[in-house]
Amino acid sequence: MAIAHILGYPRIGEKRALKFAQEAFWNGELTAAGLQEVGKGLREQHWNKQQQAGLGFITAGDFTFYDHVLDHVVLFGAAPARFGFKGPLSEQDYFAMARGNKAQPAMEMTKWFDTNYHYIVPELNADTSFSINAHDFLSRLDEAQKLNKSVKPVLLGPVSLLYLSKAKGVDKLSLLDSLAEQYANLLKELHHRKIEWAQIDEPIFALDLDDAWLKAFERAYAWFRTSRPKLLLATYFANVARYQGYITSLPVDGVHIDLARAPEQLAPWLNALPGHWVLSAGVIDGRNIWRNDLDKSLETLQPLAAKLGERLWVAPSCSLLHTPVTLAHEEKLDVEIKSWLAFADQKLQELNILVKALNEGDEAVATQLAESRAAVQARHSSPRVHAVAVKARLAALDKVNEDRAHAYAERRKTQHEKLKLPLLPTTTIGSFPQTAEIRASRAAFKKGDIAVNQYEADMQAHIAYAIREQEALDIDVLVHGEAERNDMVEYFGEQLAGYAFTQHGWVQSYGSRCVKPPVIYGDVYRPQPMTVETAKYAQSLTSRPVKGMLTGPVTMLQWSFVRDDQPRQTTALQLALAIRDEVDDLQRAGIAVIQIDEPAFREGLPLQGAEWKQYLTWAVRAFKLSASVADDSTQIHTHMCYSEFNDILPAIAAMDADVITIETSRSHMELLDGFGEFKYPNEIGPGVYDIHSPRVPSEQEIRRLMQRAVEVVPVEQLWINPDCGLKTRAWEETRAALDNMVKVAKQLRQEFTA
Repeated sequence: MAIAHILGYPRIGEKRALKFAQEAFWNGELTAAGLQEVGKGLREQHWNKQQQAGLGFITAGDFTFYDHVLDHVVLFGAAPARFGFKGPLSEQDYFAMARGNKAQPAMEMTKWFDTNYHYIVPELNADTSFSINAHDFLSRLDEAQKLNKSVKPVLLGPVSLLYLSKAKGVDKLSLLDSLAEQYANLLKELHHRKIEWAQIDEPIFALDLDDAWLKAFERAYAWFRTSRPKLLLATYFANVARYQGYITSLPVDGVHIDLARAPEQLAPWLNALPGHWVLSAGVIDGRNIWRNDLDKSLETLQPLAAKLGERLWVAPSCSLLHTPVTLAHEEKLDVEIKSWLAFADQKLQELNILVKALNEGDEAVATQLAESRAAVQARHSSPRVHAVAVKARLAALDKVNEDRAHAYAERRKTQHEKLKLPLLPTTTIGSFPQTAEIRASRAAFKKGDIAVNQYEADMQAHIAYAIREQEALDIDVLVHGEAERNDMVEYFGEQLAGYAFTQHGWVQSYGSRCVKPPVIYGDVYRPQPMTVETAKYAQSLTSRPVKGMLTGPVTMLQWSFVRDDQPRQTTALQLALAIRDEVDDLQRAGIAVIQIDEPAFREGLPLQGAEWKQYLTWAVRAFKLSASVADDSTQIHTHMCYSEFNDILPAIAAMDADVITIETSRSHMELLDGFGEFKYPNEIGPGVYDIHSPRVPSEQEIRRLMQRAVEVVPVEQLWINPDCGLKTRAWEETRAALDNMVKVAKQLRQEFTA
């Protein structure tokens, strides 16, 4: 009998209950006990859904109040000493590591592989010592066992935890044995509690690993040979068949492989699978929202079931963390498009159907299979998916100049003559605080409680306020503040053909930050200008340049749920043409500075180097296509954040943006080192203000960061700006931080021009 299971379930709740509880706790409106009660209720809901779907196990250990990697920092006693915590960690201590406090900045945050989820980066040094702090982990396991005896706890594996950490003054692998010993102690406790199976995630198998890290698995797992549950080693996001020899030598009892991303690895794994091992087949896409083609999945699974029997487990490709919770509340979504989709709860039902078909025959689920078959066929044949004019425009791209008219050195002179900016110009990344008044006005407009003219007047009032505040702060290049924008992707998607939108399709990006990715279901094009009138209005309020703010094609692609019936690069080029049209209209309207944000550019990079060249070729092409229509005098900016850039700097330079802004404050300007060593040719704005923390950086902190920046990049190329947009911050802290930023810029100008 094959069984179904999942690697993890979304944490946030059907209507973001976790987000609202987190923020209420941070604001002092909810007690620690109240926060814990919300978490307990969410976990029970999630486990009940898994039981109702007939899964062979319910999965525990996947819930977190902020981030699962941060939870492992706590679980294994690795909280940074700089926070000065004494005794058991409180909820305030836990969140301080993620968000900072008055005394200490937050721990670094970066992207989880090639997803838009951000994890907290563990900090290790020569003084790091690991110890078990498993009270929360085990108490949640107890909760699960009261509901169902078949509980599968999940852990991030020790080698991946070390690899994803940041170490100073110590070789990370020198800490491996002490960490693995604590994992072994925890596994012994699980064995004592009669846990039959534990899932241990080692996602770094998706990466290019050297011998030292590959050998680290054997060394770490040698600690797990006795007194433990059976272990399912979970891999995902890539083909891991090349590491079969390393994986099959480990003392584990099964492997999970991602057959949505890498179906080609099935045959090699089937041939190499040890005789007693379980194979967990990830046939349902855990990173996208399209309904599974159950017939196709069964074609894959039925031979496996015949060969493996009860050693076959059926699963999504990865944790369902990356999908929205449920379609149940989508009352306004187009009925036809809704029939093509499956969120987390629907994926649980798909698992149920697949396993029932395997165990009882297709006739046991004939109705469900027929319904699935009809939905898949309807989507593929729908006339809504295809636009002849878009396909024709793509076919003619060989006639379009994808480079700017002149090289950067010549454009720079033209732009400096026009803009007349000072040394070390100051700017912000785009958004200003999304106040309660802004959100209330947007909600009222969506509900039909206020007319469009009233809504537009409200937004203009907020834009005018943002302009006045920036002028008072004496910022050099202004932004309109994006009061009218709910999300940097959704806002544009709502104005493009080929997109659909959900009401509650939220996924967690980090902490309490949830995003609602739009759905690209068909060919994309721009029916009309999207930002021109707003940009013109903002520019009319000031003599200083105001940036036109656009989201770039790669980020529009990465942060959407993308159609899977054509290559991603084709959709990216469609998006690039839409943005290109907007750039042209903005400059014709007198906007001299245009920012095309690409924070997801690095995120889209394939996890294995052999695939980089192909991705970077089309990703750079998409950006250049969107920007090359700009005149020499139009200054093109881009923004990237929370990623490692050093290995793709040639591609970033090839994008040929006049100015790039990057997040560097949490890394203390370390991310800038690569740009300096590479001798990045264009202008660059390293972030000096961590916008994910409520703390206000002092003038001294900002000054230290900029002095560090000047050591690696010529001062003539530098701008000064925050790490990212300021929509999640309050005006009081924003104003104070930006005031310090501008003061430092003026001080440094005097010093460098004296």
